[in-house]
Amino acid sequence: MKACGFWPRPQSLRGRFTIANVVFLAAGLVLAAAASIAATYMVLIGQIDDSLKSSQTALKHTDLGVDGLRQLCTLADLLQGSAAQGPTAGGGVPSSIAQAFQQDLFVMLDRHGTPAAVCQDGSMPVSPEQRRLAAALPDPAKLAASGNASTVQSGSKEYRVVALRLGDGTIVVRGMRMSGVKHAIGKLLIWESGVGVVLLALLATGSLTAARRRLSPLEDMVETASAISEGDLSRRISTARYGSSEVEQLSTALNAMLQQIETAVTESERATAQLRQFLADASHELRTPLASVRGYLQLYEKGMLDADEKERALSRVSSEALRMSRLVDELLALARLDDRPALTFAPVDLCCLVREGAADLAAQQPERPLTLLLPEGEGACGYVRGDEAGLRQVVGNLLGNVRVHTPAESPVTIEVTRVAGDGENRTALRIIDSGPGLSPQDAARAFDRFFRADPQRSRDTGGAGLGMSIVQAVVKAHGGAVALAPTPGRGLTVTVRLPSAQAPVPA
Repeated sequence: MKACGFWPRPQSLRGRFTIANVVFLAAGLVLAAAASIAATYMVLIGQIDDSLKSSQTALKHTDLGVDGLRQLCTLADLLQGSAAQGPTAGGGVPSSIAQAFQQDLFVMLDRHGTPAAVCQDGSMPVSPEQRRLAAALPDPAKLAASGNASTVQSGSKEYRVVALRLGDGTIVVRGMRMSGVKHAIGKLLIWESGVGVVLLALLATGSLTAARRRLSPLEDMVETASAISEGDLSRRISTARYGSSEVEQLSTALNAMLQQIETAVTESERATAQLRQFLADASHELRTPLASVRGYLQLYEKGMLDADEKERALSRVSSEALRMSRLVDELLALARLDDRPALTFAPVDLCCLVREGAADLAAQQPERPLTLLLPEGEGACGYVRGDEAGLRQVVGNLLGNVRVHTPAESPVTIEVTRVAGDGENRTALRIIDSGPGLSPQDAARAFDRFFRADPQRSRDTGGAGLGMSIVQAVVKAHGGAVALAPTPGRGLTVTVRLPSAQAPVPA
């Protein structure tokens, strides 16, 4: 609970900025006003002191005593009337002496420190104010000896006074009231206070307006964050019209982060969907052969098969078990590749693997036209840096797809070339067939697990749809890339790019 008497602290950033600006300006105005008032006070006091000291100097240079000053009283009217004629009056008396009798207070103290009248005729008697001023003087003799001006407090009034000791020991005190100085300082304080209040009001208004404009991008960020928390991952922070460079950098960084979050969430959802599909496909692929095995075994146990049917049933059970074994082996291979195993990398003769794979294909389909385009010359064939067993599986799977998915009489071309790209030498393996090819939609999903372009194809001949997934996983593990493209005319071209390696030096 907040204590009574304290202003509540603003919660908004705009309010805090505004209050901070107003407080800083108020402190600056107070310091400036204090300095201005002090300087004005010192200037006014300096002017009074100069006037008093000029009078003091004029009296000192005349070498007059009490009698001489009293004689001047009779000449005061004459001196006042002839002041316009020059700086001196009759008898060579300076006009400043006459002015001394006419301005503010002029007190003459006798040897005992008692105020005495200047004029003997009583035309200028000692006033009560003069007596109070004389009584307020702490030490007239010391003041006269110093020759400096001093401030004297007499009741509610302040005076600025100087003292002069005449030749006969009389002390003449000249004083000026400081009420004019106080009045001027008071008016200056009122003016500065009014101007300060106006400036603070203008600053508060301007700060609120500027803060609202400058901080508007933060409000957009809050709205964007709220929209994203509600599921709109495509929402982005718009470019601020009045934002500063720091806010612009923050908006750019947040938009980049939101893009990464959206990509990560999308990939996570896609991976989750693929995992569900993978589990469903794996279950389906394993359920079918298991159902066949269980059916044949139940018939065998119940004695419902004759001798020929038993032999056929056992053959079917064996083939289904072999197919399940191949499926499990492929799943294990993909699982190992997903875990990024430590492969044994060494220079591998890719042309040798291609020749062996082509020989196997020719043995299985002698009628298929087969063309090999390999670099000629010693050491010209493509050595790649990789795991020999994994690369042999890549070549075998690609040629196995050609064997299964294209007619036996359609020609196939296998090519190995060296290419340059990304600042690194690479070796490309291309397998070009003239089969039925793939539609763009099927080509985009060719590397998905358990995907078959023809779902009606027999599992005995079509496989489980993991061959291309294994090819992609092995190639990525080698730092390479695999791509599909339609063959001009008809068919499909599969291109595998792998990092090249130097041929091993013979022992």
